Amino acid sequence: MSLVIGTSGWQYRDWRDVLYPAGVAQARWLEYYSRTFPAVENNGTFYRLPRPQAFEDWRNRTPDGFTMAVKASRYLTHVRRLRDPAEPVARLLGAAVYLGPRLGPVLLQLPPNMTADPDALDGVLTAFARFKPPRDAPPLPAAIQVAVEFRHETWWTEEVKGILARHDAALSWADRQEQPVAPMWRTASWGYLRLHEGAGRSWPRYTSQALRGWLTAIANAWQPGQDVFVFFNNDQHGAAPQDALALAALARDAGIDVRAAAGDGPG
Repeated sequence: MSLVIGTSGWQYRDWRDVLYPAGVAQARWLEYYSRTFPAVENNGTFYRLPRPQAFEDWRNRTPDGFTMAVKASRYLTHVRRLRDPAEPVARLLGAAVYLGPRLGPVLLQLPPNMTADPDALDGVLTAFARFKPPRDAPPLPAAIQVAVEFRHETWWTEEVKGILARHDAALSWADRQEQPVAPMWRTASWGYLRLHEGAGRSWPRYTSQALRGWLTAIANAWQPGQDVFVFFNNDQHGAAPQDALALAALARDAGIDVRAAAGDGPG
């Protein structure tokens, strides 16, 4: 099992002097970030899908070996609610494929009021599997991985678990206040974990005890050589990058393989 640790987003003003030194221009934050972490979850794509040129630019600004996960557009998850997915999936991937080998998992975060719809889930995962990239797209990873973050309890059924497993789609583990809000199902040959809010003394930081608990759960679920992506979404006050670095240090101390940043580290 190999941990791939990063944050959800990279452009937050209060990360100045926490992750980004004063001398680093905001326009160069992605480059600096990619020398510190091996992966990032691009959550801006949820609100507005950029043009293919933007994804190509992110590819050119980051080093070989860097991974960018992409949060699917709210048009697919919140407006269409996964129904009739072929066109929105094609539009999303038709732009995101210009990340080339940097393209990581695609995250589908469903609305909290969306009740279980197994047929729609199976349909959208099938649409991802059937997507054919344009001829001018750069080389991609072997397969497009999809993670799904459900936020309504009606999804916790064996039928849903089976659909995810059949597509090798990861149930996105998630938490609030250091407590899991989803079953700890392993549905894929890889894993995806989103950490939203810690219960540390300095909110919204995580306690070391909670981070060690997540490491134990991950190690119990996945085997050596299987990637598990962990993204911290507690961006306020620069908590996310601090917790990401803390988790990586704890994992290394425990003898867990942690993917190194593709660049040369902060500086």
